[in-house]
Amino acid sequence: MIDHKEGIVYEEFEVVNFNQENNTVRLEDGIRKVIVEVSLKIIVNGMELVSLLCLNEHQEELALGFLYNEGVINSLNEIKSIEYNERMQAVIIELAEGVTIDRQESLRSITSGCGRCYTYINPLKRTAYTPSGSNSTFSASQILSTMKSFIEQSEIYNTIGGVHSVLFYSEDLKLVAEDIGRHNCFDKVTGMLMKHDKMQLAENGVIFISGRLTSEMMTKMIRLKTPLVVSKSAPSTAAVRLARQYNITILGYVLGHKGIIYSCPERITTP
Repeated sequence: MIDHKEGIVYEEFEVVNFNQENNTVRLEDGIRKVIVEVSLKIIVNGMELVSLLCLNEHQEELALGFLYNEGVINSLNEIKSIEYNERMQAVIIELAEGVTIDRQESLRSITSGCGRCYTYINPLKRTAYTPSGSNSTFSASQILSTMKSFIEQSEIYNTIGGVHSVLFYSEDLKLVAEDIGRHNCFDKVTGMLMKHDKMQLAENGVIFISGRLTSEMMTKMIRLKTPLVVSKSAPSTAAVRLARQYNITILGYVLGHKGIIYSCPERITTP
């Protein structure tokens, strides 16, 4: 059963199905579930910081993860209060005393498309990022079986379609998020880790993602310090270069019984 945490995640529309058999096209009326896309405002200290187009669930986690991954906050301790306001379609956040943001960075809108038109994070903050120091190794066979389970358990995608999925995997915790945007999925998983007070697990965990890997997604990986990311799709050239620079292992095209290691292959074992 689909989780409707903050609201309805789909609507039903009358549609016309078509099907070709033996060179004959048949039309048939039907009903189809369609994913709901909403605009979510993130309001910080009374200021609208950004507006995200997203799926209508796990809104607080999305806001927390976005603020962390974009370098606005560094921990949950920097949040005094957080509340989702359904009427306003907004997550309202008060920062702890002494934590500030630049008001010139407010009122930005981010699309739900395959690529964001910009990134909020100050490029100067990236210079403080350090390569992953994780010495963890990961079994190739375990990665393949986990990817298979991840795809099978992507509930909204398998029921309705139209969404991406991200799985955070460690020996102690497994978290799944689905959304219309890949970036939103990653932010939601980050926010879930923060709410569970399990951010320390990220440094030896694995991220499984349904879509392709771009430089923006890799920047989030670097920020989270997760040493391994696994995708059933492909990385971009910029993503591979970042992964090699920051000592992160990328596995792409992981489907069935095979995959491709694009960076740091020493982490992958073949017992």
